[in-house]
Amino acid sequence: MFIFQQKKVLFFAFFLMIINSVFSQNHHTTDGSFWKHVRFGGGLGLSFGDGFFSGTIAPSGIYEFNDQFALGLGLNGTFNSLKNTYKSTIFGGSVIGLYSPLQELQLSAEFEELNVNRKWEDHLAIEDQNYWYPALFVGAGYRTRNVTFGIRYDVLYDKEKSIYADPWAPFVRVYF
Repeated sequence: MFIFQQKKVLFFAFFLMIINSVFSQNHHTTDGSFWKHVRFGGGLGLSFGDGFFSGTIAPSGIYEFNDQFALGLGLNGTFNSLKNTYKSTIFGGSVIGLYSPLQELQLSAEFEELNVNRKWEDHLAIEDQNYWYPALFVGAGYRTRNVTFGIRYDVLYDKEKSIYADPWAPFVRVYF
């Protein structure tokens, strides 16, 4: 338990250092141009087949401090069901930091906290589940204008509790 708390403190300290670095890089004036640097985007997901359905909506927004640094927030809502097996709802949020050392390269760090609620069909005699699942993704992608294609890795991946099948996940990130 003590080691887990130390990791949380170290992550929080690292996050604060990144935020401080980003704010120190801010060259924008306070001339009311805040909304000129805000970008909105997100993701939609739909999957179905042979009694399975999954739908996700995940809006997000970032603030671009300059051409290299951006910081943002996201929400996530997902519903899954497998006929005669289970239904689940997943809600949560995330904080994302983006860094582009080159115009075409985007590095990212994203902390996501999701509440997972799974209800199993009675005939299965499996106890329902309700828990919070943290994920910390580090990623890299190729950026062209407002679209980034890449891959990310969940450093906190737990095979037993994660809603993701694998710690590695490809992504497409779009901000307008």
